[in-house]
Amino acid sequence: MPVATIDGRTVHYRLEGAGDETIVLVNGLADDLETWAFQMDDFLAAGYRVLRFDNRGVGGTDKPAGPYSSRMLADDAKNLVDHLGITDFHLLGVSMGGMIAQEYALAYGSDLRSVTFGCTYAAPGPFCSRMFAMWADLAPVAGVPFVMRDVTLWAFTVPFFEQREAELAEFETAMRYLDQPVHAYLAQLAVIQEHDTTARLGEITTPTLVLAGAEDILIPVALSRRLHEGVAGSEFATTPGGHACLWEHPAPFNEAFLAFAKRHGKG
Repeated sequence: MPVATIDGRTVHYRLEGAGDETIVLVNGLADDLETWAFQMDDFLAAGYRVLRFDNRGVGGTDKPAGPYSSRMLADDAKNLVDHLGITDFHLLGVSMGGMIAQEYALAYGSDLRSVTFGCTYAAPGPFCSRMFAMWADLAPVAGVPFVMRDVTLWAFTVPFFEQREAELAEFETAMRYLDQPVHAYLAQLAVIQEHDTTARLGEITTPTLVLAGAEDILIPVALSRRLHEGVAGSEFATTPGGHACLWEHPAPFNEAFLAFAKRHGKG
């Protein structure tokens, strides 16, 4: 298990591939680096080197007291890529990871060849805020695995539940045995509750793709489109599925991202 010790904290990561260009992946709420299991083969086959890591508060990375912020976790990512000597890379973040990626692009845009904000928003608004407040109330009582099993209902589409029972059972089992302390979950939850880049989106100059699951009801597509409209010159695309489109329909998700990264590659 590769780990880096940065500022006295342990960060769990994996760096794979030997390509000339690097993709850095940033996970969502309560997700560890295995989030990207359905992307890795395609990204490596496309010739990229790929860095994935556990955010502060999950997996093998340290879980200090919170609350955390999207800028704090962007700084964590910056410290890791600097530690590993990675520059001039493509950044992809999904959900909470997309919020972290926004802060990274704002603070450290010169590091980036491109940035992709997947299934995310610039600010939660009243709908998402009410949902997240319920999760915050529920987690200390019912536990993080119970909350994440509920999230599964929001993340996948109806056909997934009707037609892919074996895969659904695997996801529900993974959620049932999720090993994240309540304090760390709540610390990460604060990231998505408090994130707001609305007034600063015009400062992002990195080539940007906003990518949404066409049927996302957890972070409604309208919020992703609003994010796109705030970043001058950004591209907008949808891919089949809902909030968990990168798991439910990984092939078109991967294709959309890789096509964008290729257009902004070294040539």
